[in-house]
Amino acid sequence: MARGECNCGAVAFEIDAAVTDVYVCHCSICRKFTGSNGIAVVVIDNSMFQWLRGEDQITSWKKPGADWHSWFCRVCGSALPGANNSSQTFVPAGLISEGGEGLRIAHHIWVGSKAVWDEIGDSGQQHRESFSAQ
Repeated sequence: MARGECNCGAVAFEIDAAVTDVYVCHCSICRKFTGSNGIAVVVIDNSMFQWLRGEDQITSWKKPGADWHSWFCRVCGSALPGANNSSQTFVPAGLISEGGEGLRIAHHIWVGSKAVWDEIGDSGQQHRESFSAQ
């Protein structure tokens, strides 16, 4: 089991499963969303995820002309978990405060789109484009 929350604590969640694999997306959309080299997330089945508090503090944004959403806290702006598809949720790995001791980068996705200054220095498997977590 793992738990996490946003920076201000207004939004909190629980994952009813062990979390281990981290996926780092290096696409330009995720870079712009985080202002960094991408976003590190864990991907879990929807049935293993539940909000503990603050659902009313969640807002989202959809990129026009693309099938991409971001969810974030309306109080502090922290990136929040969101629907990856109809059966999975992505959880920003940096939000996990309890139960994340086993987290390791397993996959880098959209490496073909990474920034020229981004150097991958771990043993995570690299994928030029997307990779399904199923």
